[in-house]
Amino acid sequence: MHKIALTAGALYVIVLLRAGGTFAVGWLAGAGARRSRLAERITSAKFQRAERAIQRWGAPVVAVSFLTIGFQTAANFLAGSMRMPLPRYLPALFVGGAAWALIYATAGLGALEVLRKLFAERTGLGAAAAIVLLLAACGAVLYRRRRAALSSSDATATAEEP
Repeated sequence: MHKIALTAGALYVIVLLRAGGTFAVGWLAGAGARRSRLAERITSAKFQRAERAIQRWGAPVVAVSFLTIGFQTAANFLAGSMRMPLPRYLPALFVGGAAWALIYATAGLGALEVLRKLFAERTGLGAAAAIVLLLAACGAVLYRRRRAALSSSDATATAEEP
């Protein structure tokens, strides 16, 4: 239990610094980001989805974004660039960050413990499990990149049609 508490505490500090830093960068960038080199990234479908959700729901979106993968950075940056007031943002950061830290501390340590036992007791099975996890991660990255490339080429083809 002590190991989980220590890990969760360290992850909580990390997420507060990372998400808070992303919010601060968004705050400082503000409207200027939409006129800079970042404009292409900020107008991506992911950022626009996050912006619409933040405009509609506000701080709860920021808190829930910590339970997602890939949406968290966009939500924090856009909350900053949209100048979400700190009294609304900070509670969402603290609650969402705590949930994120606890989930990653418990699930992460549990997964590492399972892999450690597999390697200690059945090295071949442990190596196979690590390879399967690595291949699954690579497959997910390739799938997302191909899907993004296809959607951008579809958008380009649609824009070029007379």
